[in-house]
Amino acid sequence: MRGGHDLLIAGGGPAGLATALHAVRAGLDVVVAEPRRAPVDKACGEGLMPGAVRALTALGLEVPGRPITGIRYVQGPRRVQAAFRNGPGLGARRTGLHGALHRAVVDAGVPVLPLRVGEVRQDATGVTVPGAGLRARWLVAADGLHSSVRRSLGLEVKSSAVPRYGLRRHYAVPPWSSCVEVHWGPHGEAYVTPLGPALVGVALLTARRAPFDAQLAAFPELAARLPREAAATAVRGAGPLRRRSRTRCHGRVLLVGDAAGYIDALTGEGVSLALAGAEALVRNVRRGTPGRYETDWNRATRHHRLLTELLVRTRQRPALAPLITPTAARLPRLFAAAVNALA
Repeated sequence: MRGGHDLLIAGGGPAGLATALHAVRAGLDVVVAEPRRAPVDKACGEGLMPGAVRALTALGLEVPGRPITGIRYVQGPRRVQAAFRNGPGLGARRTGLHGALHRAVVDAGVPVLPLRVGEVRQDATGVTVPGAGLRARWLVAADGLHSSVRRSLGLEVKSSAVPRYGLRRHYAVPPWSSCVEVHWGPHGEAYVTPLGPALVGVALLTARRAPFDAQLAAFPELAARLPREAAATAVRGAGPLRRRSRTRCHGRVLLVGDAAGYIDALTGEGVSLALAGAEALVRNVRRGTPGRYETDWNRATRHHRLLTELLVRTRQRPALAPLITPTAARLPRLFAAAVNALA
């Protein structure tokens, strides 16, 4: 049996790789289990908020992309825009983000093993992965939205909310804005993220089950800017998006990133929260206060969870959904404050 690790990280996405970087720099012995070859792509909006950019810079990482200056809401003829006050965000391909994190982890000497962690066994001193010959003092579940570790430990909490899904495709057209545009349609939202001089990413969030082109047709002004022949990648999907966990700390298993719980992609904070969670997790393991991680996670995600829940519930009420952008336009200072609180 391979043994003696301080941390075994199940999942080599941004949350797991950031945890590995913080851990090895804190002097911990760490190993990552990830069956997919890097770089790993995923359906996401690909807009990094300023907080995520600052966290990546603190890790010494340079991620290729295009600066984002703010958020713009579009709903019919209404438009409202809020600029980031404390530095830009970044429009970055998911593969570019993952590649930068993966290279940094490998360069730091952290083994990345082609293994999938499912069932785990824990005792008073550590965690064992049956069949893989791995043991560590702590297991970090960073295995994403559909975490098999969370499910195997009975931590999954079923949701009665209407399930929402994400679809993403890239278009080879020049960005027409330096903002992330959020278009509010009758059945969902379309996010447009500038990614390069001639590339934008379009992510659709919706409860409606229909092909990408049918969903995009609900945004006629946006669809007119995106001719079908300009599609540069295939459609990727993800969901259902909402996931709940009973706890972030279960014995010697700690959950981080989407595995720790996820409400919706509506406010675009997934990567920022994953990076913040990774730092908090390692800090508490190093200090010998793993139980405090739950408190730190709740504190770090509170604003995001409240604002996202409010927006999702408003979106699902037919009488209120058409008022989102008009209300933001009438209260621009409040809109800017909300955007920058998340940024």
